[in-house]
Amino acid sequence: MVRAIVGANWGDEGKGKITDMLGEVSDVIVRFQGGSNAGHTIINEYGKFALHLLPSGVFYGHTTSVIGNGVALNIPYLMQEIQSIVDRGVPTPKILVSNRAQIMMPYHILFDQYEEERLKGKAFGSTKSGIAPFYSDKYAKIGFQVSELFDEAALKEKVESVVAYKNILIEHLYHKPTLDPEEIYRTLLTWRDMIAPYACDTAAFLQQAIKEGKNILLEGQLGTLKDPDFGIYPMVTSSSTLAAYGAIGAGIPPYEIKDIIAVVKAYSSAVGAGEFVSEIFGDEADELRRRGGDGGEFGATTGRPRRMGWFDAVATRYGCRMQGATEVVLTVLDVLGYLDKLPICVGYEIDGKVTKDFPTTAELAKAKPVYEILPGWKCEIRGIKKYEDLPENCRNYIEFIEKEIGVPITMVSNGPGRHEIIKR
Repeated sequence: MVRAIVGANWGDEGKGKITDMLGEVSDVIVRFQGGSNAGHTIINEYGKFALHLLPSGVFYGHTTSVIGNGVALNIPYLMQEIQSIVDRGVPTPKILVSNRAQIMMPYHILFDQYEEERLKGKAFGSTKSGIAPFYSDKYAKIGFQVSELFDEAALKEKVESVVAYKNILIEHLYHKPTLDPEEIYRTLLTWRDMIAPYACDTAAFLQQAIKEGKNILLEGQLGTLKDPDFGIYPMVTSSSTLAAYGAIGAGIPPYEIKDIIAVVKAYSSAVGAGEFVSEIFGDEADELRRRGGDGGEFGATTGRPRRMGWFDAVATRYGCRMQGATEVVLTVLDVLGYLDKLPICVGYEIDGKVTKDFPTTAELAKAKPVYEILPGWKCEIRGIKKYEDLPENCRNYIEFIEKEIGVPITMVSNGPGRHEIIKR
């Protein structure tokens, strides 16, 4: 059976922990899009880890971790990440990398930095991991697939042609030192030797695993509102963050995805620029940020303080709908125990009219939040194992959210540990 685990909001919903938990009952875990630009934080018996490219299943001996064709593959980064977990006592994981995955080139990160510099105040708040230049090249068909590393003559010729094009931009648009094609070619050959032991036809592997009745988990990065089609464009990422893309980014039939778990945060947070209707500021935001997540709400990749807000039912309902969520996991509920009142954004007021539908970005910029206020539960809920043992106001908050988003909340996370979760 194939399940997908995806974010319903802006990312940072706590997917890492849920993937890690579901990894116990999975045979294969697949990353199907994105790159090392966003991270998952995982806490287990080996310690606390921020993973960026590796799927969250690498801590289990029984799983195979697959890096699918839809991923932005940063080869040296992947090698470092494998080494960093092995150095901390984790057994060497079984990893397969798609021979159709595209390679993050040395110049992609440079172009990301140069472009953000050029845009100055109008920048997209990129993590400067090379993601936008990478996907631009992929779709402009001047990117490099893993499989291309193994034909030296063709590779050399292509590098020369692509670098000639890149150098025009570097010289005339960015006024920076040009690239040396010979050096890039040599770098790619060393990368080929690094990736060779892992590269294979992962789509064939996954289709065979499906035939054998294996449990496969597709692990998404970021969330619905960062999707290039359905997110807050242009303040989005450059690959699809939707479960539907899991079929393409992993190379499996779409009808095989039977269960789509959307991870939803009990309040809102976002990293980077873009419209954020239920955003809060000042001391109110600082307190939620400090108490939030595990050790505070700061980006796993950049360490940037996350922007904070109250629960947004409009954005979350839309996020779940676009993911095709069959069930929802509500995370970081334990964080809210200090509040007397819990505002929930139930509508957007745009030009004097209230809507419950999530609009396009231009409309979103005019939206003001319409809140409904629920009473807080004013106590610590970590350590509670049964749903009925939660305080009444806490259950009311969960059930109100469930009604608003229209998808069953099957699990509630009330702490950062792997098993701090309540099944309903």
